[in-house]
Amino acid sequence: MKRAGRILGVLLALSVIGGCAAPRGAALKRQVIGDAAAHKAEAIYQVIRVGQANLAAVESWPATGTGVGFGWPGKAQAQVARAIRPGDVLHVTIWDPQENSLLTTVEQRAAQLTELTVAPDGSVFVPYVETIKVAGLNPEDARAQIQQKLSVIAPSAQVQLAVAGGEQNMLDLVAGVQRPGRYPVAARGVTILSLLAEGGGIPPGLRNPVVRLQRGGVAYAALAKDLYRDPSRDILMRGGDRVVVEEDPRSIVVLGAAGVERTVFFEKQSHTLLETLSLAAGLSEARADPAGVLILRKYGDKALRHDGSGPNRREVIFAFDLSTGEGLFAARSFHVHADDVVLVTESPLPATAGILGVFNATAVLASRIEG
Repeated sequence: MKRAGRILGVLLALSVIGGCAAPRGAALKRQVIGDAAAHKAEAIYQVIRVGQANLAAVESWPATGTGVGFGWPGKAQAQVARAIRPGDVLHVTIWDPQENSLLTTVEQRAAQLTELTVAPDGSVFVPYVETIKVAGLNPEDARAQIQQKLSVIAPSAQVQLAVAGGEQNMLDLVAGVQRPGRYPVAARGVTILSLLAEGGGIPPGLRNPVVRLQRGGVAYAALAKDLYRDPSRDILMRGGDRVVVEEDPRSIVVLGAAGVERTVFFEKQSHTLLETLSLAAGLSEARADPAGVLILRKYGDKALRHDGSGPNRREVIFAFDLSTGEGLFAARSFHVHADDVVLVTESPLPATAGILGVFNATAVLASRIEG
């Protein structure tokens, strides 16, 4: 009877082994890409094993996911100073020290000509002079032109000119700053960083802010940190420009046996696979399979190719083996796209270790029964 009990105990323990599976929080690599690799023609997705040989080719494939449309006008596209536009109002002061001046009196040596509105055709009527074209000129050039015209009747006259901006010399700071609103373009011009500062600056809680500029029907965008870092991007604004500051919308989802499963938001203009994994605390030492790091990406129909110059399926899995030097260098250079999913597969070793642990526990139980 004792022996029968011992045998029954061992059998029960073995049945536990048969019914148990080690808990797993992520798929194995072979579970994800095994079928596609074995049946390429029938697979609904394409598997690309990325290494140094094909890295440059797959990096040249079309961009996917949520876009920002990075691009920024150069300083050559900005005005050196603010230009006068239709709707602006000129305030002219003429100083003439001559005793027999036609413009001033002995008691008042300055003649004030105010509220001179620039017409839609860009011209303005200046008393004592004539109608002159000022649109497109900066305030200093317009002042010099008025003074030159006056020299015929008042050779010693000096002209001062102030410009009040009209609708076409206003800037719209729409959102993403402390004080959004409409701001005039200063006579000497205003740069994008000065405009942001005048609007109270970008709130510190705004994640990786993107500055968007709409100018003449063309949209531009740049990361705020790049504008602050690169003086060549601090361009002068033009009347009619619209500026919006918003959070960078781009993100990647990191799943599986990563250090932390999370949504990773972009912190700069682009990220490589290794940078993305570092933002998710790397790989789990206890669970991750470094030979099975996968990027799941979806392409549009227009991106599909059948000559190898692009994906041949809409769904593509890029596979990386980070257990080799080649795989690590490939991951260091491969750029993730917005809306990618990075899946770190689980190593089969934890499951094996779990089964061995059950066998060991069974052996201990059997020895105790024998005793």
